[in-house]
Amino acid sequence: MAAVTRRRSICSLCLCGALCPGLAATAQQPSPHAIDTPPWFTESFLDLKEEAAAAAGGGKRVMLYFGQDGCPYCRELMTNSFSQKTIVDKARKDFVAIALNLFGDREVTWTDGRRMSEKDFARLMKVQFTPTLLFLDGAGRIVARLNGYHPPQRLSAVLDYVAGGMENRVSLSEHLAGLPADTARPSLNQQPFFLKPPFDLMRRAGSRPLAVIFESRSCQACDEMHAQGMPRAEVRAQLPKFDVARFALNDPTEVITASGQRRSAADWARELAVVYTPSWVFFDAAGREVFRVDGYLRPFHLATSLEYVASGAYRSEPEFQRYIRAKTERLRAAGRPVELWK
Repeated sequence: MAAVTRRRSICSLCLCGALCPGLAATAQQPSPHAIDTPPWFTESFLDLKEEAAAAAGGGKRVMLYFGQDGCPYCRELMTNSFSQKTIVDKARKDFVAIALNLFGDREVTWTDGRRMSEKDFARLMKVQFTPTLLFLDGAGRIVARLNGYHPPQRLSAVLDYVAGGMENRVSLSEHLAGLPADTARPSLNQQPFFLKPPFDLMRRAGSRPLAVIFESRSCQACDEMHAQGMPRAEVRAQLPKFDVARFALNDPTEVITASGQRRSAADWARELAVVYTPSWVFFDAAGREVFRVDGYLRPFHLATSLEYVASGAYRSEPEFQRYIRAKTERLRAAGRPVELWK
């Protein structure tokens, strides 16, 4: 109830700001989001335990959105997915949507009482991509997560999964596997640099970093990665720095994993909690997972992900988005155009 009351107070302030602009300028500091969000998103004092409980009291769950300025994937989410009536209707009916700025300074109170800035909260939640969506149940537990941009059909299915409280009955990956197949190739794409069987992927002294790609058949995003991402010169320049293995998400092929365990590729994917395709999971020379990409990436960000791991930059800069921002600023300062979406 407290969260609801606070929301009403904010709405009152917004109304007062419209009627009394001079007062609003002194009484209310703006809380800009990283990108314009739909009007049905909730203004909040960001006490997430209160928000989760208040949402549950209304038969809803909390959806946290992390975005940032200049993020083409955030724009795609807002203009392509959160503009479709069926998705908006589901989101408004079943969720309290709250926007957070990946680099913001507003205070967030997590469900355990810890208070921190938006950017520190993003670090705590290990947000590496924008947009990222976290879904909370009434107790404030994270029941599902979407890293990066996902097309409307998949987002809609995730909303159904969370709204239906399905997390205790079936995994999200199993739920998504039951979706109708995309209009895409019925077979996996091939690349000459993929490792061939037998798959001994154990990392040893002097090994290159390992990139393991999990895909699925009839996957439009997988086809696009092969057709648009893989041929790009900046991607091709990074790939030789890795051993690259590719498996279907349900592949029964036996592998020796990066840490030396013997199991099927499908079992390994489940152990790694791979949910989406395509997903890239990166391992260092000691067989430790150091980074992963489990969202939709255009070529610039795919190339930068490979560079981030191959260069070892993840050791000194654990936040991928800060790495991208710094790289983009360097390129633009040097007069080189940066195409984030093309």
